[in-house]
Amino acid sequence: MHVLLILSALVLAYGLRLNWPLAAVDTHQWQQALVRFLVPPLLLLMTAISILLMGPQGQMIWGHTGWTSTLLAASFLVILLIAGLRYTHRAWQTLHQLNHYPCIKLHNQTGRYLNTSTPFIARMGFWKSELVFSQGLLDTFTPEQIAAILVHEQAHQHYRDTFWFFWLGWIHQWTRWLPEAEAIWQELLILRELRADRWAAQRVDGLLLAESLMLMVQSPLWSDALCASFSPAAPQSRIEERIDALLAAPEETAGPSARSWSWILLALLPLLTVPFHH
Repeated sequence: MHVLLILSALVLAYGLRLNWPLAAVDTHQWQQALVRFLVPPLLLLMTAISILLMGPQGQMIWGHTGWTSTLLAASFLVILLIAGLRYTHRAWQTLHQLNHYPCIKLHNQTGRYLNTSTPFIARMGFWKSELVFSQGLLDTFTPEQIAAILVHEQAHQHYRDTFWFFWLGWIHQWTRWLPEAEAIWQELLILRELRADRWAAQRVDGLLLAESLMLMVQSPLWSDALCASFSPAAPQSRIEERIDALLAAPEETAGPSARSWSWILLALLPLLTVPFHH
C-alpha cells in the first residue's frame, strides 16, 4: 500500500509541473511562482516522511505494508540529507573565501571590497548578509547611482533573500528532474529582483535605478543561492523586463494570497494517511 502512495505522489508531482503553466512575469506573481515551485517537492517530502513514520510493521485500511516502501522512503530522505550537506559545504566555502577580503565603507555602509575591474555589488550570506562590492563599481557608477543600487541591495536584506534562497536552492538541487524545473527557478530569480527593484523604486528614483542596471556588466563574480546581486547573469530580455518595470508607474505591493497558499495544503495530504496505519 505504501508503494502505491509513493507512485501516486510521483505522478501527482510530475503532473502538477506539466499542467501548471508559467505565468506572465510581473511583480505580483511572486507568491504564485513560489507555490508552483514548492508544492511538488513538498508533496514528495511529506510522502516520504509519512511512510517513515508509519514504518514497515502493521497494515492500513486498504492493505498491508512492508519494508520495500520504507527503504525507498528512507533512501530518498538520505539522498536529500546528503544533497543538503554538500550544498551547505559549498556555501560555507564561499563565505570562507569572502572573509579574506577587506572591509571598507561605502556610503556609510560597511562592505567587503573586491579589487577587480568588473562592476559588482551583492548581498551575500545567510540571515544576516554582508555587502560585497568591487572597484569596478566605484569606477563605473556615479555616487548617485551607487546610492540607488545600495537601496536595491537593502531590499534583499529586508526580504532576507539570501537566507530563503539558500533553502530554495537546495530544493532546486534535488528536483531538477521535474518538468519545468529550470524555467520555474529562473522565474523565481527574476521575480526576486523585480520585488527588490519595486521596493527600491519606492525610496529612490526608478529612472536612476534603470540607468544603473543598463550599465551593469552581466558577468557576476558569484552566482549561487547565497548571492543576491543587483545584476545577476540573465538573458537580455530579462534585464529589459526589469527596466520596463522600473520605468512603469509604481505598483502597490500585493498582499498575501490565501488562494495561492492553499495549494500548500495539497502537499500536506500524505500526513493524513498516518492515522489509517495500525
